[in-house]
Amino acid sequence: MSTLTKSTGAAAARKTSARRRPRVDRLPYLLLLPCVVVIAVLLLWPLGQVVAMSFYKLDSVRQLRGDREWPWIGLANYTQILGDPFFRTVLRNTVLFAAANVVLTMILGTLVGLLLNRLGRRMATFVASCVMLAWATPALTGTIVWKWIFDDTSGLVTWLFNKLPDGLSTALFGRSDWTGYGWFNSPLLFFAILTLVVVWHSFPFIAVSVLAGLKSVPSELHEAARVDGAGPWKVFWKITFPLLRPVFGILIVLSTIWDFKVFTQQFVLAGGTQDRPTFMLSIYSYAEAFSPPPKYGVGSAIAVILTLILLVVTGLYVRMVLKQEEDA
Repeated sequence: MSTLTKSTGAAAARKTSARRRPRVDRLPYLLLLPCVVVIAVLLLWPLGQVVAMSFYKLDSVRQLRGDREWPWIGLANYTQILGDPFFRTVLRNTVLFAAANVVLTMILGTLVGLLLNRLGRRMATFVASCVMLAWATPALTGTIVWKWIFDDTSGLVTWLFNKLPDGLSTALFGRSDWTGYGWFNSPLLFFAILTLVVVWHSFPFIAVSVLAGLKSVPSELHEAARVDGAGPWKVFWKITFPLLRPVFGILIVLSTIWDFKVFTQQFVLAGGTQDRPTFMLSIYSYAEAFSPPPKYGVGSAIAVILTLILLVVTGLYVRMVLKQEEDA
């Protein structure tokens, strides 16, 4: 009798514990499944292929097609790249270019966002629409336009410099005739023009994002600060910036990723992969992989290094955000 009572009690306890367990709703996971499949097919699988190729010696299209066996060489491609002094030059170009573009894009985008926030509704809509044209323009199309602007014979910049008085032009720049001047021949001038193109294309997104963040800041805080005698600079640093710090953090990370991966603008302005002194990691990877003789394994290894750098940047930002949330 006691055994029957114990078994009955145990069964009842199991039923009670089963009822108390929270039910796992599988519907959200099922809804996310198509997105996960798409990401795996379009992103993870190609990324895995690039990582795998970086461990092989691939120097012909026949190997990629599977007509020949892939020779395994391990970390030889990475050793070759990291030991090449030219790679350090490319890495320096990439880091300096990305840093300069992130700073200029953030400053210009923030200023335009603050301006849009101060304008009336109609004028802000008009200015924002004009600004977003740069963002909506494809990178290839915009770069072709900028290359025409700096054309050495019929470009707008060449025409404007030729309109300067000969004495003034000679005194300032050492020449009076600018027809045929190679604006893209000097590495420093090339990077200046490339920075202009990238910032022009990138700052509208920063401006609109900052404007959206400003709309969430209570206007009473700004009014109270102005009543206390705070100027615009102090209001921004003491009130606006602390409240929009997460927004600025995300924008800085996104800008860093985009500027590290600049390819189209540089490829079009340079006219291909011949201008090696201006190489950055993205075009360096392309040149090593596809320029004759092709070295697909080396190009893949450079792409993996670029990806790792961007993952480190993103990881540092995520760690910073989590630390700020813990401190708060």
